Amino acid sequence: MGQIDLLPQLFGTVIIPAAVYQELLANGKNHPVTQTLQSLEWLEIRSISDQGRVDALERDRNLDPGEANAIVLALELQATQPLIDERLGRLEAKRQGLRVTGILGVLLAAKRQTLLSEIRPVMNALIQQANFRISPQLYREVLQLAGE
Repeated sequence: MGQIDLLPQLFGTVIIPAAVYQELLANGKNHPVTQTLQSLEWLEIRSISDQGRVDALERDRNLDPGEANAIVLALELQATQPLIDERLGRLEAKRQGLRVTGILGVLLAAKRQTLLSEIRPVMNALIQQANFRISPQLYREVLQLAGE
């Protein structure tokens, strides 16, 4: 949605698991996401140490590989705030004691720090262009928190 630069402005270096990086590259070398990812100097890709823990989360908690890797890497790095949007991943991350944020939390933080003047157009673009699912109630709550 053209807002990728919010991440380093809010968090500095962003670390993602190698498995998530590979998922993002799956669209091919000419895809805009692939080209963007390969040009980000503030993005760091890390491998996880405990593959058994990832496998257990996938098997026992029905998480996809990206979510499972993100949770395990966050735990291994003692990350302060992993970025996870999928419901099952968020629930498991919280169960593991992590404080989770998602895209909407990033947008709210950006608005609070005056990096964004409005959240509504970005949320609308997420819904319309990226098929991002958000309930009408959550949509209203985010706008209310943003003062829009």
